[in-house]
Amino acid sequence: MDENKFFREATLRICGSIEIEKALFDCLDYLKNFIPAESVYLHFIDLREKTGVVYAMADGGGGRQLNIRFDYPAPVWRLIGDGSDLPEEVLLDRADKSTLGKHMLKIAGLSGIRSLMMMRLSLDSKEVGVIAFEARGESRFSREHLHRLRLLQSPFAVAISNSRRYIELLELKNLLADDNKYLQQELLSQKSDEIIGADFGLKHVMQQVNKVAPLSSPVLLMGETGVGKEVIANAIHKYSSRRNEPFIKVNCGAISETLIDSELFGHVRGAFTGAFENKRGRFERAHRGSIFLDEIGELPKAAQLRLLRVLQEMEFEPVGSAKTIKVDARVIAATNRNLEDMAAEGLFRKDLYFRLKVFPIYIPPLRERACDIPALTQYFMHKKYREMGFAEYPSLAPGAVKRLEAYEWPGNVRELENAVERAMIVSGGKTLHFDDSGFEKPRSVWEEAPRDAEGSPVMLDDVISSHIIKMLHRTKGKINGEDGAARAMGVNPATLRNKMRKLGVPFGRGVQYK
Repeated sequence: MDENKFFREATLRICGSIEIEKALFDCLDYLKNFIPAESVYLHFIDLREKTGVVYAMADGGGGRQLNIRFDYPAPVWRLIGDGSDLPEEVLLDRADKSTLGKHMLKIAGLSGIRSLMMMRLSLDSKEVGVIAFEARGESRFSREHLHRLRLLQSPFAVAISNSRRYIELLELKNLLADDNKYLQQELLSQKSDEIIGADFGLKHVMQQVNKVAPLSSPVLLMGETGVGKEVIANAIHKYSSRRNEPFIKVNCGAISETLIDSELFGHVRGAFTGAFENKRGRFERAHRGSIFLDEIGELPKAAQLRLLRVLQEMEFEPVGSAKTIKVDARVIAATNRNLEDMAAEGLFRKDLYFRLKVFPIYIPPLRERACDIPALTQYFMHKKYREMGFAEYPSLAPGAVKRLEAYEWPGNVRELENAVERAMIVSGGKTLHFDDSGFEKPRSVWEEAPRDAEGSPVMLDDVISSHIIKMLHRTKGKINGEDGAARAMGVNPATLRNKMRKLGVPFGRGVQYK
């Protein structure tokens, strides 16, 4: 055999394409004349992380890019060690009987009696991968075959190095495109971080925000739909040391159960049908920043377990990958559901609930902070005036604000925003009256309810509200403890608070009962 010609012809094929799978197929097709190989595999082992990846392979049917990640069992790692004692080339006459060869065949999906010939590839004293040739039967490769392979060590090393950089470049390009798409979506849905009511109805909430924001502790935001939990989450991030890092939002209730793992933790190409490329999850995007998990009560039980691990260990594996990713992200969760009751009923993991409830913040509904309605109305008028392009700034009719303050606002701040927009459309951007029939319902039902001859309310909810208020006056507003209203009424404090929210009975530090 003319070694110079062999080297030249093989090298032309090995380095003839940046697509490594095509190069491997062309090379194998030529080398079959000199080496009895049936397939060839190109892989890399990370000795520090104790993981590996099969980049590509080729056989008689063609070449394929694989990106199969694997992890050897402990006996194999004991054999490999730090790599310093491993030979540069390995011949296995019966790979299926060898500790290393058996697992190599398993990773490649091969079975039966097989021979293996492997060679480590180095470039500039740095290991870049391993090339492995396989054939059916026993003792198919000889020392002469190994010598011929050794001639091609440098071309194979250059090829895998260039291919890895090319693949990394493509992945980086895809990640940047994915990030750009994500950021464009975020810009379109960007909300103002101005907090209306910070000095009035939300004063206590902002005091809590200012206490916890500089820390990295998890925060659980509780409150009805539309009270502004996302705005408060934004404030926690804005006032923290992470303010210049990503703030990633996830609506747990808007993602299907089958995709929630992929959305939160990402996936690798081929992890499932439709996974055509690697994708970073929301947690990886939030590294060094904050992640806002809205509607956390809607998270499936399986995802709850994985979230618990992230909170405890700050690490996870993308779907379809054995590689563990470390992450440093501050978790802010939000819910409009009673997680304590859900945990008691087995619908939400208790350990996750207690892990999230390190610092709970309750955001009161709009009906409990009517003092904020005038400022919120003006804010939304100004916002809609800009968005809708009216020629003149609208004004408020006499009594309009009083009408808004008397309404219950079951949809909270979001409903008020919609009401302002509707009123501006109806008025043509002029004077806003808010005289729709929907605003005639009084804000405090129990105050206006029908009463008997002695002045007591006659509706069941009104009777309950009246009794709760009476007990709160007796306990001077205290709910918990031996001398609290919950103990006096024989109910759980959380149950009592939930009932008070539903009935519109005000409570908290800003409310005084004497």
